[in-house]
Amino acid sequence: MISVEKIGGTSMSRFEDVLRNIMLRDQKHVYGRVYVVSAYSGVTNKLLEHKKTGEQGVYATFVSGGDFGSQLESLTGKLKATNKELAPLGLDLTRADGFLEKRMRELRAYLDSMRHVLASGYLRRENVLLAAREMLAAIGEAHSAFNSVEILRAKSVQAHLMDLSGFDDDDPLTIDERIHKSFKGVDLEKQVVVVTGYTKGVEGIMREFDRGYSEVTFSKVAVELKADEAVIHKEFHLSSADPEIVGAKNTVVVGVTNYDVADQLADVGMEAIHPKAAKPMELAGIAIRLKNTFEPDHPGTLVTKDFVGKQARIEVIAGSPKVTAVEIHDPSMVGTVGFDHGVMEIFRNHGISYILKATNANSITHVIWDKSVTPAFIEELENTYEVVSAVPSAIVCVIGSNIAFPGVLARATQALAEKKINVNAVSQSLRQTNMQFVINRDDYKNAIIALNEALCLNPPAMTG
Repeated sequence: MISVEKIGGTSMSRFEDVLRNIMLRDQKHVYGRVYVVSAYSGVTNKLLEHKKTGEQGVYATFVSGGDFGSQLESLTGKLKATNKELAPLGLDLTRADGFLEKRMRELRAYLDSMRHVLASGYLRRENVLLAAREMLAAIGEAHSAFNSVEILRAKSVQAHLMDLSGFDDDDPLTIDERIHKSFKGVDLEKQVVVVTGYTKGVEGIMREFDRGYSEVTFSKVAVELKADEAVIHKEFHLSSADPEIVGAKNTVVVGVTNYDVADQLADVGMEAIHPKAAKPMELAGIAIRLKNTFEPDHPGTLVTKDFVGKQARIEVIAGSPKVTAVEIHDPSMVGTVGFDHGVMEIFRNHGISYILKATNANSITHVIWDKSVTPAFIEELENTYEVVSAVPSAIVCVIGSNIAFPGVLARATQALAEKKINVNAVSQSLRQTNMQFVINRDDYKNAIIALNEALCLNPPAMTG
């Protein structure tokens, strides 16, 4: 049996728990397992930019022409401190610090060379910057993977480091080719394989998937190996609502769901798994189990291709307060065939996709991410259509594999109304896996709490 398991950054930062709860928990089945590891918590944020706040890291300093070298030195010091914290688990500091220092020296040399190339003006700036971003991203996973293997070996476990970052080679391989080549001849039954979450490829994993790259590596490894089981270990369960909003005691673990629900969650920024990572596993018929690292006895949530709950229920309340509702009102829309095609052309010109679309006789409302709203985008809409409004908003979603039962919409809107939360727009497709409400931004947290309480903690009688 081959198990491919992804370990998230927050979990990796508590590596003693990872050893006890995951890697060494079942002494009879230590081998035959492949671990795809993320960088330690916060490291990739320091290298690139903070995933949630946008706070700039080394990459932004490099782009702006600033002193990225001092930032790398500071980060190296912090990573050495992490190494020191891991020493009691068996990490050899001389080897770990030596590996880190060598990688950082090589990285700085590459970045210095890139800066000279940029100054020459002979290469396209965006191509050089993408290469720099790839190299920076690779460091964090190489560091955590190396340490993991060293600690496992110190505990007499046969462990193999599979560094897919390609830092020291110039093989023109695609991501899939590198993974396939790397696993050739590897006996998975007699060793633990620890894989870097970053994989080098000619197409550029950051260019293709940005910060979801470690889950893409996980997916591709699972498909390559035809894994019997694919597991994602995170610091939380996939639950009915965000525990930071509703409180951990007021959540229900989903338990079992399908890839359709995972796609709905990803669409509003709550990624159980990156959608581009999920699709290959879905097509290969590989189920994913989402587990809480710190509750190893809990089975977690199983995500399969075909599951549909026999009993109708709401599985997850999710959403985001970081969206904008863009409404186009134009009397000429009435009866005009293909009116919205012109709108979509403008969206495409600016590289914008939408989360929700609601329409009536003479108005179309699209909900998009705040970061997509640029002056140029709004100006083009205003120059084309009669009235354009861009309203900072929030979106809350009622999601489940089987929510097609009478009264759920009424129950949801009643729960919002009781908290004096107005629904500005609403959308639900015939598939009935996701009911979406656009509300005022200030009402977001109260809406999540209200819907979780009404539909998940105290579910109505349902038949489906």
